[in-house]
Amino acid sequence: MNVAAILEEKGRDVVTLKADATLSEAASRLDHHGIGAVVIVANDGAIAGVLSERDIVRQVARQGAAALVETVAGCMTRDVVTAKPADTLEAVMASMTDRRIRHLPVVENGQLSGIVSIGDVVKRRIDMTEAEAEAMKAYIASA
Repeated sequence: MNVAAILEEKGRDVVTLKADATLSEAASRLDHHGIGAVVIVANDGAIAGVLSERDIVRQVARQGAAALVETVAGCMTRDVVTAKPADTLEAVMASMTDRRIRHLPVVENGQLSGIVSIGDVVKRRIDMTEAEAEAMKAYIASA
């Protein structure tokens, strides 16, 4: 299985914000959509960064409630690691684990085309493992 298969199943919708949005606006967007990160896009649609729940929590811990009026540009991750639709689950899991990140925007032909979370990847990996185990049981039972 690869990233394209995950996106086909879960959809390609990506919640985005501009870099001038406040952390309060970002937190509201995360809450409204029940997600853990938003992709920050430039005016031309290019990926400018990623802002996660962790980023917001860090800023609030450092500055208190005053952090919520700051813009996301000040605390978003600018060096964004992305995935391609053809990337395997194993490659994506390794990338997320090595870099300690939980969300990967998916880029296809230079455009944002989806996002996968560690939860998406782990769920599909578990599903694959269970299907393999069932196939093995059926094979053994038929022998």
